[in-house]
Amino acid sequence: MPRPFKWRRVCCLPDNNRFGPLNADADQSDVVQMSVDEYEAIRLIDTEGYTQEKCAEHMNVSRSTIQSIYDAARKKLSDSLVYGKILWIEGGEYRLCDGASRGCGVGGCHRHRCGRNSLAESESSNPIGTETEKANEDRDTDE
Repeated sequence: MPRPFKWRRVCCLPDNNRFGPLNADADQSDVVQMSVDEYEAIRLIDTEGYTQEKCAEHMNVSRSTIQSIYDAARKKLSDSLVYGKILWIEGGEYRLCDGASRGCGVGGCHRHRCGRNSLAESESSNPIGTETEKANEDRDTDE
């Protein structure tokens, strides 16, 4: 029997999900795809100053999983910057946190201050949010 799948908890979606050269065409060969959970690892470790251990606890995965997510994200950022490729942030295996989970920010969730799906927006919109989240909700898990 396989090990139960653990969703990666994400506090917020990026305000912008496309980055790259101003004169770039949307040619598929010049696009780097970064998942939302990779974005969250970069945000927590590089911007918020979390250790990999604290980031792993926050995202509800093991430290070795965070290490591989973070490594993949850094390689994608480097590829985009060095070779002038467009960086798209979308998809991945995550769930937006509810703002009340254990390990979700210091003194509360960070959802109130970042991303497209902040707490104020999510109260007035669809509670599931993105297409990826809709697909994730449909996936059978043994949490």
